[in-house]
Amino acid sequence: MDLTVPPGPGLPDGLLIPDSELVERFSRSPGPGGQSVNTTDSRVELSWDPDASAALTDAQRARLLGRHEGPLVVVAHEHRSQHRNRVAARERLAERVRELLAPPPAPRRTTKPTRGSQRRRLDSKRRRGETKQLRGRVQD
Repeated sequence: MDLTVPPGPGLPDGLLIPDSELVERFSRSPGPGGQSVNTTDSRVELSWDPDASAALTDAQRARLLGRHEGPLVVVAHEHRSQHRNRVAARERLAERVRELLAPPPAPRRTTKPTRGSQRRRLDSKRRRGETKQLRGRVQD
């Protein structure tokens, strides 16, 4: 079953990763499992190598490899069934790919305080100073 990454920032049309590029490995989960805890391979390790993937454009590959080196690996073992862990691992991998392909946020433009805010700040400082001045010793 192919992995569908929904559209988002950096992925206007979404992304379809062929099942042939995904590698799933199963092992015994350290989590809950009841009677079959030591016999079922419910832990799922899903890996995908974006460097060798045909699903990405050159620009997407460059952005992804600039933020992450090597294959992407996600692990799921929170559920008792292997099927639910497979679904969880695929969702996690899709979310991770979306995060890595999203463009960086726009740089913050510095602004200077408005004249009114500067005046209010100085007025409050003056009032505070006057209040503190009244707390001093009383002089005859």
